Amino acid sequence: MPSRTSLQRPVLWIATRNRGKTREFQSLLGNRWKVCDLHSLPRMKEIQETGKTFLRNAIIKAMAVSRALPERLVLADDSGLVVPVLGGRPGVRSARFSGPRATNESNRTKLLKMMKKTLKSQRKAYFQATLVLARSGRILGVQTGRVWGRITESELGSGGFGYDPIFQPLGYTKTFGQLSERTKDKISHRAKAAQGIRKLLSRYKAHSRRTISI
Repeated sequence: MPSRTSLQRPVLWIATRNRGKTREFQSLLGNRWKVCDLHSLPRMKEIQETGKTFLRNAIIKAMAVSRALPERLVLADDSGLVVPVLGGRPGVRSARFSGPRATNESNRTKLLKMMKKTLKSQRKAYFQATLVLARSGRILGVQTGRVWGRITESELGSGGFGYDPIFQPLGYTKTFGQLSERTKDKISHRAKAAQGIRKLLSRYKAHSRRTISI
């Protein structure tokens, strides 16, 4: 008869305190993995994302958390919205676009205000996600996903998080805030990056079947 431990799902730590991201990763990975995030590590200091690229910031987070949790699998994500007509902004500062006390709402409001007079043909944008899988301070793999679309003139829908209500993916008439989670999980930047990560995770699954006590 299988032991209780053998029946437990392997644990994957997500280097984030963004509950929206955590929920999305759990959905993308399905019930084969138990996803935990930094809310389970209240004593861990805030990680300073000082990188100038999504990759660098993802590496910073992956290294910090994987060193704090030796032998555990850690997935770090750095992602954001890139608007070419704004010189690539918000970019790596997507979460803090409207200032140190930024909220999803204030970020969207600022972006829409900046683009108020922007022609429809110039409202192109893309979401990018860079994922770094690490263990014990060592990088196991990197995957990047990108989805193109446009910035709408106003907020549409209340689903998703972040900039989802003002981003309309190419080929769709609804924003990420209006589309179902099932559809978003198929086409999003994070979904595309997660495809490669799932293959990497399958190699290390056996090493993560353990109960975590914090």
